[in-house]
Amino acid sequence: MVASMKTEILGVADAVAREKGIDREIIISAMEVAIQKASRAKYGHDRDVRTQINRQTGEIVMHAYREVVSEVENESAELTLVDAQRIKPDVKMGDFIVDDLPPFDFGRVAAQTAKQVIFQQVREAERSKQFEEYKDRVGDIISGVVKRIEFGNVMVELGQAEAIILRDQMIQREAVRVGDRIRAYVEDVRLEPRGSQIFLSRTHPQFLAKLFSQEVPEIYDGQIEVKAVARDPGSRAKFSVYVSDKSIDPVGACVGLRGSRVQNIVTELQGEKVDIIPWSENPAVFIVNAMVPAEVSKVVLDEEAGKVDVIVPDDQLSLAIGRRGQNVRLASILTGWKLDVSSESQESERQQAELKRVSSIFIEAMDVDDVIAHLLISEGFKSMEEIAFVPVEDLANIEGFEEELATELQSRAKVYLEAQQTAFQEKLDAVGVTADLATFDALTKEQILELGAKGIKTLDDFADLAGDELVDYLDNVSVRQGNEMIMKAREHWFAEEDAKKEAEEAAAKEVLEESSENSKA
Repeated sequence: MVASMKTEILGVADAVAREKGIDREIIISAMEVAIQKASRAKYGHDRDVRTQINRQTGEIVMHAYREVVSEVENESAELTLVDAQRIKPDVKMGDFIVDDLPPFDFGRVAAQTAKQVIFQQVREAERSKQFEEYKDRVGDIISGVVKRIEFGNVMVELGQAEAIILRDQMIQREAVRVGDRIRAYVEDVRLEPRGSQIFLSRTHPQFLAKLFSQEVPEIYDGQIEVKAVARDPGSRAKFSVYVSDKSIDPVGACVGLRGSRVQNIVTELQGEKVDIIPWSENPAVFIVNAMVPAEVSKVVLDEEAGKVDVIVPDDQLSLAIGRRGQNVRLASILTGWKLDVSSESQESERQQAELKRVSSIFIEAMDVDDVIAHLLISEGFKSMEEIAFVPVEDLANIEGFEEELATELQSRAKVYLEAQQTAFQEKLDAVGVTADLATFDALTKEQILELGAKGIKTLDDFADLAGDELVDYLDNVSVRQGNEMIMKAREHWFAEEDAKKEAEEAAAKEVLEESSENSKA
């Protein structure tokens, strides 16, 4: 039996669809679900009641479905094949017997339930629509109006959507009021159980990059490339740019006529000072540029450790470090290097201390006087390994040295190293470190012993660590360095997996070939 309701139901669906910007079909489907739930409240929750709304007339049709099963567990929604064949002789197992349901008047509770279901379905449709609309806008700058402020979190109205700027994503001491128009960077868009969440940020480094892209046509057009950004939001930022066309001044283009372009950005960021840095593929040059406003005397790169010693004049030390280390911290983030800043006098003291340390090792290990030790150091020898394994001619060529002396020094150096290796092996045995970890060249002897004392005794133990765990085990090792060492330690795992895979493939190939030969036979 067909039940009729007022055709205005289609008008309501059209009105809601226009107001919410949602597909009309989604609204009608929500109404069907709502009426279906209300119908089950009337006819019984155990019954399989299904509802359809005619898209042209608005008429509502309700049916009760009963499935044909071998054993009935729910009499309201199931029946046996024998009973079903009395109604429909050609019915089969798994088919449905469909009964028309008579129309009924929705009671107050049923109508309220239907209304809640429709609202819920519409809300979910709105959330899905917002997610689809904004998920591809991550990384863009958008503008909205401050709707409300809750515990420091700023709710921003974006037309029919709402976004949030969390408290820690707002620039410190930035005062905003309800009704203010605000710009922010779309950091993330997530579809969560409570709906789509649009997360904005005014502290993200890329917010600064996008602002420059809006203000500087050369960046927007791709003539100037933004290489890196480092920010201390609301206080200071460093911004590196590169241009392949040498006729274009990238710094001047970003600053603008009389500083107009950069000033607009400084105003947007509540007075945040911006250092515009020319990028260079030469890391030493780039680091010198990044240290502005301080002047740099010398940089010494240690590529293996990812560390750079930056030497500045004594009167530039405080400027190079910056207030609370801000300048050197931002320069480090910008360049990707760990920067150790010291003055020329501090560097001189450090060199003297290193000279004294190496000299004392040479004097003690080879039983020579300080004159010979200093001659070796002045010729560039910094370790016993260098003396022991360089061609003896290199030692004999030192002014005042003869071949006999050179041979004797090299012999003493080798004896010293052998004694050191023996002592090292005894310590390894004492803590139980295995040979695979002891010969792992990414670690120093001191680090291997330190790890062994803390329970890391095999290469597999080391490979099982995470970068942040290794930082807790070893001093003066960054997470990045730790991850690199751990990945190197895992190389034998990958080699074993590859070998196993190759063996399996070879075995499978052999089986196929044998099977093919048998079939031919």
